Amino acid sequence: MRLHKEGTVSIILALIFGSFLIYLSTIFSEYFIVQLILQLGAIYVVWMVVYFFRKPHRTCSPIEGNVYSPVDGKVVAIERVFEDEYLKAECIQISVFMSPFNVHINWSPVSGIVKYFKYHPGKFLVAWHPKSSTLNERTTYVVENENGKSVLFRQIAGALARRIVHYKEENDQMGACEEFGFIKFGSRVDVFLPVDAKVQVELDQKVQGRRSILAEF
Repeated sequence: MRLHKEGTVSIILALIFGSFLIYLSTIFSEYFIVQLILQLGAIYVVWMVVYFFRKPHRTCSPIEGNVYSPVDGKVVAIERVFEDEYLKAECIQISVFMSPFNVHINWSPVSGIVKYFKYHPGKFLVAWHPKSSTLNERTTYVVENENGKSVLFRQIAGALARRIVHYKEENDQMGACEEFGFIKFGSRVDVFLPVDAKVQVELDQKVQGRRSILAEF
């Protein structure tokens, strides 16, 4: 299993903590149940952190006009909204929620030039909260494709996610399905599309980043 570079520090800390639990278990050698709980706890903590930072091998041959899911997770919102940060227009919003068990790598849904990027400090409401899109810590990207269509997408921190990582800035070229960031421990990504986009997913549908098609132009 390949591991993502963003997990290096977390995995080392998990190994240290797991080793400490194993050491504690030796102190309670006369108490089998306590010893077993500590040892199993050590294994579980290390396994969970390693599993969270897994990096699956996925190929992608982007097709122009497709909008790909930027993350693994479940579609929790499909609605028509007014996007007032940059686009200043009616849009179709598709939101994908990631549980701690999902892969948390973020891939670009479309290709083009990054016309806008901004980091917003904020709260840490649960990621499925309706106001998390505007109140939580988040980053906003706007990518314009070669046909002049703009797609806005946001990385949103959740109650557990305390760090958003991003790799692109304004004026950078962004390829569809290209990795552009990572969100640690449970979060959400919102995608805002032109109203003429044809949505290809349904509420509560499970999607995979770099594979599932959210919409088509």
